[in-house]
Amino acid sequence: MNDLFRQQVYEITKLIPLGRITTYGSLAKAIGFPNHSRHVGHAMGGCPKDVPAHRVISSTGTLSVPSFRERLEKENVTIQENLKVKDFKILFWDPLREL
Repeated sequence: MNDLFRQQVYEITKLIPLGRITTYGSLAKAIGFPNHSRHVGHAMGGCPKDVPAHRVISSTGTLSVPSFRERLEKENVTIQENLKVKDFKILFWDPLREL
């Protein structure tokens, strides 16, 4: 994973609207690497503070980082007890469609 890949991930992540979520896979597809969702996850692990990493979740609708629950709930995203986002399909932001 190079710096350009990371920077592209961060720039698209910054565009996710407040109260919406996307997936690692969707970000990977948006930057032209559809099979690199794990690389997106690695990039998110060390992202700058101005990147809303809490808005990026797994394709199953589950939080990958449980500590992001509080940040999402402050944005009125409901997280169920099993760490799944309620209304995942409604809140899903697809960068390929939205950009």
